[in-house]
Amino acid sequence: MACWSHARRRFWEAAVSGFAVGREGLLRIRKLYEIDQSWSELPPAARHQKRKAVLESLVSEFFDWARTQNEPASQERGVVNKALGYALRQELALRRFLDDGRLRMDNNHSEGALRIVATGRKAWLFFGSDDHAHAAANLYSLIASCKLHGIDPDGYLTEIIRVMPYWPRDRYLELAPAYWAGTRRRLVAKELDAELGHVTVPPADADAAEQAPAG
Repeated sequence: MACWSHARRRFWEAAVSGFAVGREGLLRIRKLYEIDQSWSELPPAARHQKRKAVLESLVSEFFDWARTQNEPASQERGVVNKALGYALRQELALRRFLDDGRLRMDNNHSEGALRIVATGRKAWLFFGSDDHAHAAANLYSLIASCKLHGIDPDGYLTEIIRVMPYWPRDRYLELAPAYWAGTRRRLVAKELDAELGHVTVPPADADAAEQAPAG
């Protein structure tokens, strides 16, 4: 799927350059965002129905309008043709969010999460080896998952390192951020808070066990 935010950015460039087509594109995309945002609290199935009933026709109107405005490339309309061309080339991917209520209109959240990595990479330059890069990717995934589930990454990693030596290998899924709150409640608090010493492993969590891969 494609990102409506990327499409909108190109119309913004055309608008600030003084082209009416750019402003019209911005207004049409803003309307799509405003309507979709009004359903943000609905469950995915209900949002999907709303999108099909209301947004699908407006999205079609947008692309019909874009096709009527699209002209052969020229120096004077360079930014306009760039905006229209991008949207039309990505039409099928830009329509993808209409097929599933769980999908967003853009990938701004993903880009925001990746920006941290991209910014740090300029300072780190090298990981040292492929193994180091894989280890870093695993840590990035854990930290991102912690943020997704409202867990403090630093505290989570500290406690996981404390528990890991005593935990059965076939039950590592219970230590994932998605299940950690429930797992933590079943641990002995004094053992977890101590810097050293044994940690008692509680009975397996049924929900995590159902998600564990076979074998």
